[in-house]
Amino acid sequence: MKFFFNRAVSILAVFSLSGAQDPETAIKPETAIKVDVDVVNVLCTVHDHRGALVRDLKQDDFKIFEDGRPQEIRYFAQDTDLPLTIALLLDVSGSVRWFVEEEKRTAAKFLEQVLRPNDRALLVGFSSTIVLWQDLTGSSTLLAEALQRLRSIPFKGLPPLGFPMPSTLLYEAVQKTAVGKLKSLSGRKVLIVISDGLDNGSSVHLDSVIEAVQATNTIVYGICFESGFSGCTFLKDMSDPTGGRTFRVKKTPVAEIFATIQEEMRSQYALGYVSTNRAHDGTFRKLQVRVLPKELKVGARKGYYAGKPAPSP
Repeated sequence: MKFFFNRAVSILAVFSLSGAQDPETAIKPETAIKVDVDVVNVLCTVHDHRGALVRDLKQDDFKIFEDGRPQEIRYFAQDTDLPLTIALLLDVSGSVRWFVEEEKRTAAKFLEQVLRPNDRALLVGFSSTIVLWQDLTGSSTLLAEALQRLRSIPFKGLPPLGFPMPSTLLYEAVQKTAVGKLKSLSGRKVLIVISDGLDNGSSVHLDSVIEAVQATNTIVYGICFESGFSGCTFLKDMSDPTGGRTFRVKKTPVAEIFATIQEEMRSQYALGYVSTNRAHDGTFRKLQVRVLPKELKVGARKGYYAGKPAPSP
């Protein structure tokens, strides 16, 4: 517990948008690429009625609607090689401690296979604290070493009457990672949450978390370990609006889930358009992506927040 507490102190500075950062691990201003506020980027995957990925569609097969109004698709790419950033968030609370020890190798193998030279990933563990075990790096070796160091917090039963209950800061971990680490980056961003989906003690609600990941254009995948009080529905509510989805481990082995996520990330269509609504008012715009033929199913984010103009100096 002492180790987690000491590491947790440093995480406040790492995730703070205004606080000091470790010079060796911080995202340097000259390497952080800002998102073009005029182009709305939409990443999507397409499946047929059997659930198989469809990889041979053309630009004319897609239509995008913003708040019900059709938009002109100006940019289109298949199996995109845009830089990929992966944030892997692992629940290390007592309720899922058995996963942490069994599946670290599977997660390490996934990162080793999916990361290409221009890609990066980070590793966060969360329970009653939020710990950055490995900051953004392209090294699968460093990520594997961080996974091996990661340890779960043993469950010691319910506390005595009058003492606080053990907490699991799932929502805070997702929000702080999205805003503090992913917001300023361009390219493709994926946040994978491995948990039973239950939050206890976060200062933010699920709606705020969904807003945060949508505002950063991050796709969320949930890998849910069902417990006696399963929170898989909460992970699903978090992932679906972003164009991702949630898998239940009881139904699908973790290795197979990681393989599916990897395949989807490498089989995306990248669509871009300039909105006919030119107001930079910070409002939420609903998105709908349609594809022909109609029996195909599209996975894409459900909306975005329009950018606000920069304040005058």
